[in-house]
This record gives sequence, structure tokens and C-alpha cells, in this order.
Amino acid sequence: MKALISTHNRNPERIFLVGAELRSRTNLEVRDSMEELAQLAETAGGEVIGDGVQKLAVPVAGTYIGSGKADEFAEYCRQQEVDTVIFDDDLSPAQSRNLETLFECKVLDRTSLILDIFAQRARTREGKLQVELAQLQHLLPRLTRFWSHLSRQKGGIGMRGDGETQLETDRRRVQDRITRILEELEVVQRQRGTQRKGRRRHLWPVASIVGYTNAGKSTLLNAVTGAGVLAEDRLFATLDPTTRRLRLPSNQNVLLSDTVGFIRKLPHQLVEAFKATLEEVVTADLLIHVVDLSHPQMDEQMKAVQLVLAEIGAAEKPTLTVFNKLDRVTQNGLVQRRLSAQPHSVAVSALRHEGLTTFFEALGALLRPVRDFVELLVPHREAAAIARLHAVAQIVERNYNGEKARFKARIPPHLRAEFAPFIIEDPQPACSA
Repeated sequence: MKALISTHNRNPERIFLVGAELRSRTNLEVRDSMEELAQLAETAGGEVIGDGVQKLAVPVAGTYIGSGKADEFAEYCRQQEVDTVIFDDDLSPAQSRNLETLFECKVLDRTSLILDIFAQRARTREGKLQVELAQLQHLLPRLTRFWSHLSRQKGGIGMRGDGETQLETDRRRVQDRITRILEELEVVQRQRGTQRKGRRRHLWPVASIVGYTNAGKSTLLNAVTGAGVLAEDRLFATLDPTTRRLRLPSNQNVLLSDTVGFIRKLPHQLVEAFKATLEEVVTADLLIHVVDLSHPQMDEQMKAVQLVLAEIGAAEKPTLTVFNKLDRVTQNGLVQRRLSAQPHSVAVSALRHEGLTTFFEALGALLRPVRDFVELLVPHREAAAIARLHAVAQIVERNYNGEKARFKARIPPHLRAEFAPFIIEDPQPACSA
């Protein structure tokens, strides 16, 4: 995989951004989307030197934006020596060809930009395969454009990744490469399934951390498990999933799995290519939806996450909403309003480790249905059984008076047989349960 475009010997690409305010969008939504596009461009290693937005009823067939506005933007780009123009929406192959002729420089759409960032960030063999697959699927109908308009040797944003050499060949060879990648990813899926079965032998519940990119998912995982996952204040800081064991104060064990961040207009090719990774979400017992409480477009980000969850068939899973970045909130009453409106929710600052006790309690409460409430009488001489109970159960009440110690506890169902000799049938639930 090639290096970032910004090197010691080369200046960053100069980027101009283009958006369209369609009838279905408000000005605020468009500006927020353009700001996010600027972040993506900077994440890819570019320097944004300007942007432009045009109000349109519907996109223009040939150039997406109107020809007059396109000429205006093209003249500005020539004056500013722009290297790359990036549109905030997907472009058809014909639109891309026409715009490159008009702008006389490289023209990309939002999907190409996101794919480029994923190509930079992929570290594992699996991640590189998934990104290459998404790139080839996106670029397959655009091969003619690359042959006749661009030199693949030019490189830069939108041009990097393991798949770029394949794009210099014909459609048949590209399709053959896609087929081989799909076969390799099937092996990866089987391996992941074997890994999940291995973890399931402990019969521990699995909670998958999901959320918008840069909401603080990796920071939360690090805060509660010490996982040491890369956590940066940037989009798509991590791509590869990480699973760690978390032992709650209630003695409950849960496996936490971090996943790739979601984003508005997430390319469908990426969702399809990352199916092996996103299966961690589909097979989880519980979702932990991390939300950036300080972001002005928080509701839109939550909707974007729900759309992706629906696309992969995980929208109806039990969910604990974690409003993160509590330390950045300045608006009075915002936290309480959000917690009141969202069932099963907590507010934390994962960075400062604030609110984690409440998070542990809420997580434990949602996992309780997988535990049996029992009452036990254990002879004092059975010290090993008492120690084992403390190790694996959530002790609600205990009383060591008398010939036998009395406990009220929640235990995993698969351990019921182990404690069967000491269980009292039909116990009365404890008041604190």
C-alpha cells in the first residue's frame, strides 16, 4: 500500500469541494455534510482551499451541478491551481468524465474519497482485502474513464490501495480479481465464525460497540478494558475489529467488540465488503451505541447509524445508548433531556473515565436476563464452592450465621448444574434484586 500523499518531498494535494443543496435537504444539513467532507479530505492527506454549493431541484444529468456554476468553479480551481475536485455525492461515470474535461484535473466523489481513506487505514490482511474489494466494485464501471482521462501513475487521493494496479487491466481481469477476493473473504468469514464459537464456549454474552465515526468507540473500549486500541480525534482512526473481555463489578463477564465507525452516505460497497467484520454486530447479544453528545448534528448521526444497522439486519437488537464526550457539553439540561428521551441510556466521558460506574450498572442490568436468580445454602466446609460462587456469580445477599451460609445470587444458566446441590427451590426474590 502506497504512502500518504503528504510527504517530506511533496506538498499536500490542493482540494476544492463541491456540494448541492437539493430540495430534500436543508442548508444546515448541506453545510454540516460539507464540513464532514472537508474533514474526510484532510484525513486523506489533502489541503482544502475552498468549496462551493449550488441550489438545485435535481442533479443535472451531464455534470451534476449546472453548467454555469461548473464553469465558475472550474475557473476558480484553475486560478488556485487545484489538484483535485471532490463532490459530496456519488457521480456517474459519465458525469466524472465530463467534469474532468471541464475542470482539467482529477474529479472524485464522496465514495471514492472514503474508499481511499479506508485503503490508507487498513492494516490486517482481512482489512486490505475488504477495502480492495470495495474499490474494485466501485471502479469497475469507471474503467473507461481511467484509461482515457487519467494516468494511474499520478497517484494521490482516490488513487491509492492494493487495487490500483488491477485497474490498469481489462474488465475480465478485474472481475477475476474480485472473484478471488470473495473466495478469500469466505475463508475469513469461516475463521471468524470459528473464533466466535471458541469465545462462546465460555457462554459469555457479546456486546458490540457501534456508532458514528469519531464518536469515541475505541476510547470507551480502552477505558473499560485497557485494550490499547488506537484512539485519535479523527475520522476512521481504526478499521479492524477488536474483542476484549470485560469483568463487571457484578462479577458478570461480557465480551466487548469494537467495530468500524459508520458515517452518513456510507458507500454500499463498503457495507458489503465489510460483511465479515460487521457480522460481529449481527451476532452480538447486545449493541452499545456510542453517540457524540457534543456534536451539533447528533440526531442525524444517530439516524445514519440506524440506517446501517438496518442494512445489515441488526436494527432490532437490544441496545444501550452511551452518550459520550460529556466533558464537552456546555448546554444546560441537555444531558438530562437526552437521557429522559432515550430508554436504556447513560452519559459518560470515556476520555476522562467519568460515568463508567453508571455504564457498568446499565450494562449489567441489560445482561441480567441471561442469568438465573437462585438462593443457596452452602455448608461452611465447602470453602471451594463458596469461593467459586464469589468468582462467577453476582451476590445479592449473603448471611454466614448458622451451620450453613445463605446466599441470594444471580448465576449464568450454564453453571446452574454446578451449584445444584446447594440451590433452594422456589426462592423468594431479594428486595434489592
